[in-house]
Amino acid sequence: MQVIDGKKISLQIQDELAAEVTRMKAEGRRAPHLAAVLVGNDGGSLTYVGAKVKACEKIGYGSTLIHLGEQTTEAELLEVVHKLNNDPAIDGFIVQLPLPKHISEQKIVEAVDPKKDVDGFHPVNVGRMALNLPCYLSATPSGIIELLRRYNIETSGKHAVVIGRSNIVGAPVSVLLARNANPGNCTVTLCHSRTKNLEEICLQADIIVAAIGKPHFLTADMVKEGAVVIDVGTTRVDAPGTKLGWRLLGDVKYDEVAPKCSYITPVPGGVGPMTIAGLLQNTLLAAKGEIYS
Repeated sequence: MQVIDGKKISLQIQDELAAEVTRMKAEGRRAPHLAAVLVGNDGGSLTYVGAKVKACEKIGYGSTLIHLGEQTTEAELLEVVHKLNNDPAIDGFIVQLPLPKHISEQKIVEAVDPKKDVDGFHPVNVGRMALNLPCYLSATPSGIIELLRRYNIETSGKHAVVIGRSNIVGAPVSVLLARNANPGNCTVTLCHSRTKNLEEICLQADIIVAAIGKPHFLTADMVKEGAVVIDVGTTRVDAPGTKLGWRLLGDVKYDEVAPKCSYITPVPGGVGPMTIAGLLQNTLLAAKGEIYS
């Protein structure tokens, strides 16, 4: 059994991006610039956006954080998005989700210029992904694919089972695993809350991507010997007495599943760090104009 170290791979990618920034500056070009819009004070969002800003500083990107109050209206947020769309100094930007309930997330996502949509959530980028055209891939699915690539995990002809059909992870990663690429060329089964015989389907899987958001959902009796297990779950649970007062649990019951696996991602330290790496990669592509040229 080999543990897939997402933190190590993420740092490798950040080093590669930092070297590219150095080359760009040597050629007289400015560094890529990423902006993040945060509405409200959700704890997880604050942590995640803070990590993005630190990563930008580390590799030499410019970064802008726009922190708006919880009572910001939808019209006010749309105005901020419009300004960022038209700011030539900003190469790409994200609007951190979730948003307060009085704001339509879909309306905000669709308002972002696809050329600056480094989260890869806009319908144009999702559609281009489905057609295997150049696009910004959403960070978590692209991070999963990058882990498979860098660990040289064979995917061609394998049966991949994706548990969870969210637009952010499950649905796009199922498309990426199935496309004619490397990694890719899997036969993919996309499972969800209405799937019957889930345990039986999982036992047939060479690769399982657990992205359902239920702690310890995937247990050892659902995994065959030698399977590759990618755990996307990051659920905060109370942990009194610890420094933070909480800890992260994945969708996989790691201690009992890991011994059966050929490869497995831990939580934390697996897929999570790759989301920032994917976002930074997209920002570089936006700065260089390599997707929408």
